[in-house]
Amino acid sequence: MSHVEQEIASQPKCWRRALELDPAGLPERGERVAVVGCGTSLYVAQAYAALREAAGLGETDAFAASEFPATRDYDRLIAISRSGTTTEVLAALRRARHLPSTALTGDPDTPIRADAGTVVDLAFADEESVVQTRFATTALTLLRGHLGLAPADLPEQAEQALAEELPEGAAAAAQFTFLGTGWTVGLANEAALKLREAAGAWTESYPAMEYRHGPISIAAPGRVVWFLGEPPAGLVGEVRATGAAASVSALDPQADLVRAQRLAVRLAAAAGLDPDRPRNLTRSIVLTRP
Repeated sequence: MSHVEQEIASQPKCWRRALELDPAGLPERGERVAVVGCGTSLYVAQAYAALREAAGLGETDAFAASEFPATRDYDRLIAISRSGTTTEVLAALRRARHLPSTALTGDPDTPIRADAGTVVDLAFADEESVVQTRFATTALTLLRGHLGLAPADLPEQAEQALAEELPEGAAAAAQFTFLGTGWTVGLANEAALKLREAAGAWTESYPAMEYRHGPISIAAPGRVVWFLGEPPAGLVGEVRATGAAASVSALDPQADLVRAQRLAVRLAAAAGLDPDRPRNLTRSIVLTRP
């Protein structure tokens, strides 16, 4: 069994532990917050930002760490970095030394400790695989729990997602589009990334209402449109009219993401690829100056 398969399977345990935590440094109600990350961590940031702001808990913006506008007026910066060494995340923290900052990391004994005001230690969810799964979802579980917006049975839903069948025809599909609304747009982006990273699959992701505005043109038999959360009215029927398969789950969207992670591993195996060590990727992007 690959490292990533073991890490996917361990998510219910990690989520339970995250829901028990109450770390210092997370945003208070009403604070204006920026959240930064790279790759998977960016998509967690997107999900959290949309969820927090929609709940009326404070204006919250998500940025790719390299694009963080440090001159804006925020009350707090949240940085998400599994490795604690990602160049762009560390640079964003340094540009924002005037702000209270908190880093969520899987390895606190790294440079991020010196650059963040507060460090939240999620080492219990760190990973061997280059492909992120449980660290990202554990960080999101912690953040959702702090907002009071994590279902009490979220770990049990993750267990269900590990046991359920994958969408019919997904393992043989030629193309995948992931759609979300609100906070689940970030999850859709992450699901698409998992399939690209692990299996080199043709995947796309969009806000669900945007799907009608062009992307639906590629829907066809042998392709899958996967909704993370409740689909907009009428869109499932429009997808199925193209001949494409539509996946809709009653699970919490974060738990449904676990099924997409499992699909990524299955597709990698079918393609003869190593899901732990995708082509052209490393655990952390550490840039050197020219």
